[in-house]
Amino acid sequence: MKRPAPVAIEHEAIPWLLAAALGTVAPHMAHLPGWLTFLVGVILVWRGWLWQRRRSLPRRGWLVLLVVGSLAAITWQFRTLFGKDAGVALLVVFMALKLLEMASRRDAVVVVILGYFLLLTHYFYSQSVVTGLWLLTMVTCLTATLLRLYGGGQPPLSLVRQAGWMLAQAMPLMLILYLLFPRVTGPLWGLPQDAYTGVSGLADHLAPGSISRLIQSGAIAFRSHFADDRPQQADLYWRGPVFDSFDGQTWRAHARPSTVTDQPPQIESYGKTYAYSTLLEAHNQRWLLALDLPTVLPVASRLMPTLEVLATDPVRLRNRFSFVSTTNFRVNRVETPAILDESLVLPPTVNPRTRALAAEWRSRSPGKIVEAALALFRQENFRYTLQPPLLGGDGIDQFLFDTRQGFCEHYASAFVFLMRAAGVPSRVVAGYQGGEINPVDGYLTVRQSDAHAWAEVWIEGQGWLRIDPTAAVAPSRVEQGIVAALPAAEPLPVLVRIDTDWLRDWRNRWEAANSTWNLWVLGYNPQRQREVLSRLGWPDADWRAMSGALAVLCVVVLGVVAWLTRPATQRPDPAQRAWRRFCNELQRRGVRRSEWEGPLAFAERVAGEQPALATVTREAAGYYATLRYGRQVDDELRRLQQCRQRLPPRRRCEL
Repeated sequence: MKRPAPVAIEHEAIPWLLAAALGTVAPHMAHLPGWLTFLVGVILVWRGWLWQRRRSLPRRGWLVLLVVGSLAAITWQFRTLFGKDAGVALLVVFMALKLLEMASRRDAVVVVILGYFLLLTHYFYSQSVVTGLWLLTMVTCLTATLLRLYGGGQPPLSLVRQAGWMLAQAMPLMLILYLLFPRVTGPLWGLPQDAYTGVSGLADHLAPGSISRLIQSGAIAFRSHFADDRPQQADLYWRGPVFDSFDGQTWRAHARPSTVTDQPPQIESYGKTYAYSTLLEAHNQRWLLALDLPTVLPVASRLMPTLEVLATDPVRLRNRFSFVSTTNFRVNRVETPAILDESLVLPPTVNPRTRALAAEWRSRSPGKIVEAALALFRQENFRYTLQPPLLGGDGIDQFLFDTRQGFCEHYASAFVFLMRAAGVPSRVVAGYQGGEINPVDGYLTVRQSDAHAWAEVWIEGQGWLRIDPTAAVAPSRVEQGIVAALPAAEPLPVLVRIDTDWLRDWRNRWEAANSTWNLWVLGYNPQRQREVLSRLGWPDADWRAMSGALAVLCVVVLGVVAWLTRPATQRPDPAQRAWRRFCNELQRRGVRRSEWEGPLAFAERVAGEQPALATVTREAAGYYATLRYGRQVDDELRRLQQCRQRLPPRRRCEL
């Protein structure tokens, strides 16, 4: 059997396809290589020029060269054809090159389907409200493009309205699926290994410049909501990773020795505790950010011997965690000897001047040694800055005795080195300090620019004590925030330095809306689903019950939508009713009219098959044709109705 020829695309439909391709690809240009953005732009302009000039598409040989060249360039750029970035680049190239061979309607449908799929990949890079609104707009555009391909020429606004109405019909089904589809703790399918690269947050090490670079980002690290009062600004230390191993340049977390037991830290809480929930952004690490020091932890997490909270799995999706913390505490008055020994280790030979200074303090008590180090920072000409001079091999010596300019990681690192050299167990803690209350929703917003590092020392009988040497140099950093501690010339993000009321109000409202989106849409996890269903009176819902309810409600909704969108049926007018009755009488006499048969043609066929019915049938057909396609006259309607009565009896027709 010969295959039918492919249906060509209407010339006027091609701009719809070009617009759909541009809309689905454009947001990816921010993270694609420059050469790929240029290539895609050239192809789109070239295809638009071919359409405008009504020129033929390029030959297949040129397309093959473009495909091979693009694949080679992507492989060279990403060192692979697999993974998040390389995979998205391939999809973008395929979308662009498909436009150059798009000649039939089938090719156009492939472009639209590729556009639908490409929209999903935008969530690899952004999950904000703006991204959601843009994707909804492009889904409408792609649906309108399909309507244009199969529905012919129509006004653009009419096509967009039809597409919007189709999506509105799917809204009830979408809400049911959102509410009842059983949630899982991870994605439904495997993600590429680099799907979580590019996330912002604290690193798994601390070196001069690591936090000062992070602080130049205004991105949100997490948002916390307190059930009651919140602590004072100076007590807002959000504990993250703990670093207790130093190689002379970089601090890292020491591998836990086998001699350390699983005994939980001994926390003695004094005064008020604070219950709060935290909406933590993905940072692809296991540590959670908790107010120092947490006493009640979220599920699937653990308080380590170094007092950091680690989750079972890396935080690869935005998630909500609930804590109870105390800000007035003593912890581990009796510490494991292995941890104390690790907290005294220093690399040999580095920073001799710092070692010599610490050696002068060794005869003092640990408390006096701490006071001496803090007095050094207060009394000497140290300066708090994001742009300190570069340091060499003996970086702490140069910082303490030469440059005396640095950021929090410089002060914390130098202080801990001094303590260890003087015989006081100590370590570096990284995290965040401070935060700003959003008056719109009452959440405390902590940004990457609030990143901070401080020190902990262990003193016998007192346990681990937090010491912030940065506060000795720039107390306003802890009491008022990063903006108050740095001069205007320092490179802080614009979002952090906003001092205009209306801009700050706009930012607060936008971040509150994003937080609601994150909490109820992106953060609709199994725990949140159970909470919502419990509020709706279904506290014991499991996946079997939800699946059954989901199936029943989907059938009901589809039935209601089908009934509401059924084709409207028009009641026949009096002339139609009279003609149908006449034809029904003829059918009883052995003559059946086909649906496609016109009245005059039917009358001629009746005359040939049943001569006895010819005269009355021709009259009835003439009356009906006049009433239906000509003028409406009551006398002719009455005569049409009388024709049925003039039909001869059935026995006479058979004779």
